[in-house]
Amino acid sequence: MHAALESLLSRGTVVTDGAWGTELQKQGLAPGATPDLWNLERPEAVRRVAESYVAAGSRIVLTNTFRSNRIALGEATPGVAALNAAGVRLSRAAAAGRAAVFASMGPSGKLLMAGDVTQEALEAAFAEQAGALSAAGADALLLETMTDLEEALIALGAAKATGLPVVVSMVFDSGPEKDCTMMGATPEEVARTLAEAGADAVGANCGLGVQGYVGVCRRLRRSTDLPLWIKPNAGLPELVEGRIVYRTTPEEFAAGAVAVREAGGNFIGGCCGTSPDYIRAAARALASGPGRA
Repeated sequence: MHAALESLLSRGTVVTDGAWGTELQKQGLAPGATPDLWNLERPEAVRRVAESYVAAGSRIVLTNTFRSNRIALGEATPGVAALNAAGVRLSRAAAAGRAAVFASMGPSGKLLMAGDVTQEALEAAFAEQAGALSAAGADALLLETMTDLEEALIALGAAKATGLPVVVSMVFDSGPEKDCTMMGATPEEVARTLAEAGADAVGANCGLGVQGYVGVCRRLRRSTDLPLWIKPNAGLPELVEGRIVYRTTPEEFAAGAVAVREAGGNFIGGCCGTSPDYIRAAARALASGPGRA
């Protein structure tokens, strides 16, 4: 285990943060707009999101850099290095020494298998982003919401070159049992492949609600000794009168977080539909019992 992760886990289960995009929308970000651009345009709003999660009990906060690779940004690119550096700076200021800062790296949004992007282009884009995040002072890199194991491996190679600990988190929401990635990889395959490639922790985020990821977490744990990173949604999204609604309550989410811990999860937080209220509830629930946060 990487020493930085071992240090975090020495106090038990680590509570991470929740969703970012919806929190920024509460402050005026237009639906469909690129949240990352606010690192430069509305930095005070971005910092408030990170601060709200630290106040709720997050021991790890992410950066608002999920789409800050050259391919995903496309024509919106204002300067990859500046955007990523600002994201780290804002989260680090908000953490104020109370939480670690894990820099978020999302997928390219292009399909390697379909020929929409080349391996060389992915390598260059991820290396550029990882380098900028590392230079800005991130404590670790998180490759999250990955749906293609091959792309995740390319990103992992680029991220590992920085020397920082690297967590790789996949989306499991496909197949008859909703337990595979979009490309058909199982939790067992993902865990083994990423561990062999040098990931410092592996896991799952987005795609499913907290109960759906209990089984996925258990299967990941059976397949690797690496720390497990789990960030489920607040249930599955429903469209109600033109807006997206998540039905899972903070209390239900917190109970699920305890079940995830019992299934072997080490880093536990929330993805789509969660907020500081969900993280606060989860932190309280995880503060007791074996492996307490």
